[in-house]
Amino acid sequence: MKRKKITVIGAGNVGAACAHWLVARELGDVVLFDIVDGLSQGKALDLFEASPIDGRDVSIVGTSSYAETANSDIVIITAGLARKPGMSRAALLEKNCSIISFVTQRVVKYSPEAFLLVVTNPLDAMAYVVKQISGFPKNRVMGMAGILDAARMRSFIALELKVSVEDVTAFVLGGHGENMVPLARYSTVSGIPLAALMSPEKIDAIIERTRNGGAEVVSFLKTGSAFYAPAAAVGQMVETILKDKKRILPVAALLEGEYGISGCYVGVPVKLGAQGVEEIIELDLLPEESAALEKSHQSVRSLIERLKI
Repeated sequence: MKRKKITVIGAGNVGAACAHWLVARELGDVVLFDIVDGLSQGKALDLFEASPIDGRDVSIVGTSSYAETANSDIVIITAGLARKPGMSRAALLEKNCSIISFVTQRVVKYSPEAFLLVVTNPLDAMAYVVKQISGFPKNRVMGMAGILDAARMRSFIALELKVSVEDVTAFVLGGHGENMVPLARYSTVSGIPLAALMSPEKIDAIIERTRNGGAEVVSFLKTGSAFYAPAAAVGQMVETILKDKKRILPVAALLEGEYGISGCYVGVPVKLGAQGVEEIIELDLLPEESAALEKSHQSVRSLIERLKI
């Protein structure tokens, strides 16, 4: 059986870490693209030379030519500027919009049937840009966000309770930013509601830390942003699609009336499978949760309106 082809656009920290996860899981042959000549080639060669040690029987090549990305099954877009300390996601908007528009035009030329998975920040707005520029159906254009945000929340819960991260579930709705909506009510440890295991004050502190999870990493790194956890989230999404696992995962998807929102990419739980975003799951929200989601939605919409696409 012919192996799937996965292209990663951008060979910086996030892109290279994505390539590593994809190769480690043997999800398909990987093409690592970057406009900086030699960067993708060097990182791809390094990863390939590690394959005999771990017994990975997939290929990985680096390139600066979009032609070599042709006929990809999935294209992961990580290209763009990284957020720096003190920089808001909105400040990234204009520059990354032009980069993502350029990239999308070339990607769809060579891979018109691909799924497009957006990682570049501000993520929800960039997913909207990719959807508009590509003209692809909404099930094939999505953003990685909710899995990362939920993973951060799960990590913090496990840390606080001193339990296995495997037993912790969490859901985060809304845009990937300070106005995201971590849903403590839907968070559990081995099915036990979070409220039965910790005080409201501890829960509030975890929610706040989750909202600022990306900024916390940036504050430590000084000159970059998170890459291991975002790349792991990408790996989970790619595996779920290629193996048609039909998992319920939080993903930035285009809403058309769900949750009372239309024409905007927002993080929501979806059924992810071989057709991409196969179904959007609507949760029953309390009034305060709906208000928080609406605030997050308006934050994303304000960015989209500034783009004038």
